[in-house]
Amino acid sequence: MPPVSFDLAALDFQKGNGLVSVVTQDALTGAVLMTAFADREALEQTVATGEMHYRSRTRGLWHKGATSGNVQRVVSLEADCDRDAVLARVTPAGPACHAGTFSCFADTAPVADMLSAVDATIRVRAESMDDSGATPTYTQRLLADRNLRLKKLGEEAAELVTACADGNAGRAAEEAADLIYHALVALRALGVGLDDVRAALAARR
Repeated sequence: MPPVSFDLAALDFQKGNGLVSVVTQDALTGAVLMTAFADREALEQTVATGEMHYRSRTRGLWHKGATSGNVQRVVSLEADCDRDAVLARVTPAGPACHAGTFSCFADTAPVADMLSAVDATIRVRAESMDDSGATPTYTQRLLADRNLRLKKLGEEAAELVTACADGNAGRAAEEAADLIYHALVALRALGVGLDDVRAALAARR
């Protein structure tokens, strides 16, 4: 991995007896993956390798994913205003938690990124389509029928326009949810996922 640009002099390690707090966030979804501590050596290794290193009270310096393979590739590092904490935006190669969950905050992180949860469900539905004779789900029916999914996409877009024109905020939110779901299904039929959309938006920014 290429080295990361980050000025360690921006941090005040003395406040925490040589340690700073690290909040690790998925760079694409924005979900908080974990919190940990790092000292200067850990951050030097992070900057040099482009992968997250931390300092544990029990096992000392550790390279996240060195054993499991669930490394965290650094997108950016940013010091907070008090200079005693770091926001690490990363691309995770696997679960962040030792318990095997995507995030150490297993209850709230998925809710914070509900769009990813919906997209993941659509992907699972797409991957489980077969000729076993099982009754297809609504998502699978859409994925199997181009005309149906495009028709529904148009209908949901029109309903959102109507709700907005009527000034009906509650209905507009519901119609937007329907439109986003049908858009994600239409994209999945083309092999496109939510992360591809995020990447397109990030490139525009």
